[in-house]
Amino acid sequence: MKMGKRLFGVLLTVSFLVNACGVVRVLPKSDENALLSDTSRTGDRRMMASIAPSLPSDSLDTDASDYILGSEDLIEVMVWKNPDLSTTVFVRPDGKISLPLIGDLQAAGLTSIELRDSIKVLLRRYKKTPEVSVIVREINSFSIFFVGEVTQPGKINLKSETSFLQAITMVGGFTEFADVKKIVLLRRENGREHRIKINYKDIVSGDDPDGNIMLKRGDTILVP
Repeated sequence: MKMGKRLFGVLLTVSFLVNACGVVRVLPKSDENALLSDTSRTGDRRMMASIAPSLPSDSLDTDASDYILGSEDLIEVMVWKNPDLSTTVFVRPDGKISLPLIGDLQAAGLTSIELRDSIKVLLRRYKKTPEVSVIVREINSFSIFFVGEVTQPGKINLKSETSFLQAITMVGGFTEFADVKKIVLLRRENGREHRIKINYKDIVSGDDPDGNIMLKRGDTILVP
C-alpha cells in the first residue's frame, strides 16, 4: 500500500513537471558538445561586440570615400592593437602627414581609403597584417573665395557639396552696386585657370538653370 502511494506520488510529480516545463529532452553527447560550442561562440560574439568600437571599421572610411583630402584637414589614423602607431594629425600645407615608423607620407589628393591602403603597404615592413582605419575628423581644406561686390567677401570653408546660389547666401548676398549679370568664376584644373561666366538673374528666373553650378575646392567668384 505504501509502495503504491509512493509510485502514485512520483507519477504525479513527473506529470506536473512535464505539464509545467514541456517535453524534457536529453541531448546525446554530440549534441551536448555542439550546444557548449554554440554557447562559447555566443560568448565570443558578445566579447567582440564589447570591443567593436576599437576595431577597424570600413564603414567609417566608406562614409568619406569620395572626399579628396587637402591641406589643413584633420585626420585620425588608427592601427588596431598598436596605440603607439595611432595618431591624429593635420595635413600640412605641402600635402603630407607624418606618422610613427613611416615618416612623411602624401595625403592631399587622396581619399581616406587610398591613404589607408598606402599606410597598410608601408606598415607591412614592420607588421605582417596591419589593420588600419583612416577617419576624417575635420574638413578644413574645402574652401572657396568671394571677391568684389558681396556683403562679406573673403574665404569660406565649406563642409559639404555647395552650389553657387547656396554660397551667395553664405556671404550675405550682393551689395547694391553688384553687376549680377557679369559674375565670373575662376577655377584651376590640371594646372590651367578656367573662367566661367555666371548670370545670376538668368539662374533665378529659370532661363539658365544649369548656371547654378556646384562649387569645387579653390574656386574664386568675382562679383564686379
